[in-house]
Amino acid sequence: MKNAKTHQLSNILLKPSQLSIICVLLLYYDFGRTPPMTTPPRSLASALFPVGLLLIAMASIQSGASLAKSMFPIVGAQGTTTLRLIFASVIMLLLLRPWRARLTAKSLRTVIVYGMALGGMNFLFYMSLRTVPLGIAVALEFTGPLAVAIYASRRAVDFLWIGLAIAGLLLLIPTGEASSGIDLTGAAYALGAGVCWALYILFGQKAGNDNGVQTAALGVMIAALFVAPIGIVHAGSALLTPALIPVALGVAILSTALPYTLEMVALTRLPARTFGTLMSIEPAFGALSGLFFLQEHLSLAQWMAITCIILASVGATLTMRNESKPLVPAD
Repeated sequence: MKNAKTHQLSNILLKPSQLSIICVLLLYYDFGRTPPMTTPPRSLASALFPVGLLLIAMASIQSGASLAKSMFPIVGAQGTTTLRLIFASVIMLLLLRPWRARLTAKSLRTVIVYGMALGGMNFLFYMSLRTVPLGIAVALEFTGPLAVAIYASRRAVDFLWIGLAIAGLLLLIPTGEASSGIDLTGAAYALGAGVCWALYILFGQKAGNDNGVQTAALGVMIAALFVAPIGIVHAGSALLTPALIPVALGVAILSTALPYTLEMVALTRLPARTFGTLMSIEPAFGALSGLFFLQEHLSLAQWMAITCIILASVGATLTMRNESKPLVPAD
């Protein structure tokens, strides 16, 4: 029994490839915190700098998801979500000092719903990863912010993006006895995460108008309080396994602190439309991360489905109204 547990713990230790990515990302984290925000780009390098930060942020998020999935054999998706949100809330607490926020009764209700949506999104997304490849789970989850963007625009051309998104979903639905389609329960979890992501965007905008970036820290703390009882009931004392602590901390950094910081720097240097367009390729990062770190090989039809959803998201971003906000990825 002890040998089996030791074998499980060895499987969740950082691999050299993952460790090297963490080191590179941490270097970019320090580099990306301090550049001046008011100086306009003067060269190709300065123009590409925020694009690079955004690409690194997306790679960081998906690498964190791959690392998180390696914790499932010990504490399950429920316990993994709990550990990630607890460590993420501590990090965000130190970075953003949310106690400075001045909350009214109305803004507090908005922040609570925002935090619960964030917690539900993380929980349902990790639940989907138990049976659905990472790239497909990200693509299905992306239908949430895509629906928000299309609803905010409501133009005739949006029917094209809706059609592309539906085509992508149909390619992922198993049909026929010989089909190698995805697990429907896992797909439902991912789509549920997409619904929570849509709520996260809607209530996050309202909460952000009241408390700015401190909203993110408040939301993560509420999400941790919302999900923690589920993880504790499911995993129990396994959550205190010493070998899990550095892994959970790595997940919190890769999936929350580092990408959030890089995205905030990139958002101040990129037009909203460009930011949203670049973020639309995140499902591809998820698929590649699953391939490299988890050996999740997708079929041609599944790659086509991911491509359809990416194109729908890019199209919705490019044709959205000028006053619409970009699809900012959630924690």
